[in-house]
Amino acid sequence: MTHSEQVFDRSRMRLTEPQLRLLALCKVKGVNWYLIAREAQRPGGVDRLWNAAPLEASADAVKAIEALKPLNGEVEEYAAAAQAEVNKIRRDDVRLITVVDDDFPSNLRLVPNAPPFLFVRGAMTEADLRSVAVVGTRDASDAGRLRAGRMARELVHRGVTVVSGLARGIDTAAHTSALEAGGRTIAVIGTGINRYFPAENRDLTDRIATGGQGAVVSQFWPDASGASYTFPRRNVTMSGIAQGTVVIEAGSTSGAKMQARIALEHGKKVFLIKSLTEQQEWARKYVETRGAVQVEDVETVADALAPPERIQAVDTLRSQLVMDFA
Repeated sequence: MTHSEQVFDRSRMRLTEPQLRLLALCKVKGVNWYLIAREAQRPGGVDRLWNAAPLEASADAVKAIEALKPLNGEVEEYAAAAQAEVNKIRRDDVRLITVVDDDFPSNLRLVPNAPPFLFVRGAMTEADLRSVAVVGTRDASDAGRLRAGRMARELVHRGVTVVSGLARGIDTAAHTSALEAGGRTIAVIGTGINRYFPAENRDLTDRIATGGQGAVVSQFWPDASGASYTFPRRNVTMSGIAQGTVVIEAGSTSGAKMQARIALEHGKKVFLIKSLTEQQEWARKYVETRGAVQVEDVETVADALAPPERIQAVDTLRSQLVMDFA
């Protein structure tokens, strides 16, 4: 599907029928969104879900069958609820991308827990496939913010897009430095696309979204507020949308540590800077036993990344295999 299939009418986004049916599934209580994304990528997957007949035999699929079977394929009520959510969009520069659309990020589509849809302000480009998440604690030290800024600057100087979560601390330093260095940055947020969180990053959010240097991305309904579950899900998506994750500064209970674990589970590269491994036992163990890489310079990070065309080729192969074995 191309962008031309999406038009705006008085700031209201009109959805294609496939988009609306997919989003409607997300309004059915008891249906796991990651399951929806996986099934939607299989030929006829959305229709099978509406008929309570997913191909998966997982626990999530069993729960989905229980939730969907009583509906007997009736989409209308849930489609209306989904359209009502989309109608809450407050800006005409927001667009919707679903997991079955051609412009859904290829890096993200390759992980098993991709979100079924994204709301995007700004633009993601093919170059963003060569990207790294730069993450760390909100309560960053001055040294940590300086390291994050230096890592972001040196990455963009090597043509790498910097991904982060728009939180205060390390994230803010990474986004800001990427912009100031003239590079690209993607902010994956833990709230709906209509919200500014934290409030102090309102200007930074708009710079990323409207300055031609990146995008702000949300996997939640437009007015969703941050909650205990949204930020961990944001970390899953942040890992998925990048080729790897660099952790700058993070304690043992930090969301950045969780993202490092998720990235390893995704088969992504995880880079832990030397000062972190010297200070944190969890970081040393990740290097010694889990496959993370200690780094002292940006070259190690940049040299480990695949070119965009290789990512696209893998995504195309995955799509073909899905078609062949569905």
